[in-house]
Amino acid sequence: MKRFIAILATTAVLAVPAHAADDEEMSDGLSLIDQGARLFFRGLMNEMEPAISDLQALGDEFGPKMAELVNEMGPALSEMLDRIDDIRNYEAPEVLPNGDIIIRRRPDATPWEPREDDIEL
Repeated sequence: MKRFIAILATTAVLAVPAHAADDEEMSDGLSLIDQGARLFFRGLMNEMEPAISDLQALGDEFGPKMAELVNEMGPALSEMLDRIDDIRNYEAPEVLPNGDIIIRRRPDATPWEPREDDIEL
């Protein structure tokens, strides 16, 4: 029994430095992974910077025009969307030679049921 306790104690003493070395190697590995990830994302940001700048310039150019479109067309589009039951029931808009735009209901769509205020008397 004394021999077993001596072997167990020796094994425990020898395992502690090995375990500490594993922790040190593990932290070095994580440190390298961390550094690699930082370098990767820094490179990615450097590559994306021109595209982000172009996107910002595009937003600066079209932002006021989009705001104007929303202000002018927003109420009409909102009213139209209130009358449409499901956008998948309609075909793509068709522009006629005179400039009118027609949005036709798909032939395979469920029958349309008008609202009370859609019916003219």
